[in-house]
Amino acid sequence: MLRGRGRRVQGARADDDPLDAAQERRVRAVLALGGVPQSDLPDGVQQVRLRLLERAAKGYEAPRDVSAWAAVVASNLAMDWHRAKRRQERVGERLASLRQHEHPSGEETSVLSLAVARGLDELPDAQRQVLVLRFYADLPVRSIALELGVPEGTVKSRLHTAVRALRARLHEDEVV
Repeated sequence: MLRGRGRRVQGARADDDPLDAAQERRVRAVLALGGVPQSDLPDGVQQVRLRLLERAAKGYEAPRDVSAWAAVVASNLAMDWHRAKRRQERVGERLASLRQHEHPSGEETSVLSLAVARGLDELPDAQRQVLVLRFYADLPVRSIALELGVPEGTVKSRLHTAVRALRARLHEDEVV
């Protein structure tokens, strides 16, 4: 596979580790300096290994300097870790703000849940799909667009129309 300076080693077995010990230590250091907690470092190292193996499996030329390439990938992983952490914090803040409002009684919650379920059932499939992906799966518009193979503007338009229709339905039923 890949070793040392990034050259393909002749006769390397598929089960060889693409990172040597020094490269692994460097990857761990970059991740740690990037703010990734100790408990997540092994996963980060595995991600770097995986990306290196995927690169080789796709037939791409080995990086000139595997150590430098791995350090850049580790740095990107650290940034991704922080983005995910911030996203989780925002979700936590949103949930906390919901808890700060008056908690409806069990009966009110049931009525609201039923009304939302009925409202979702009445939406066209495409609108229901983007609404569920955005607000229940908490996916960003860009990810929804990529996964569905439609432009971001289409997702936004469907979301707007679906939210408006659902809100109207809930007001019509005098639930909200």
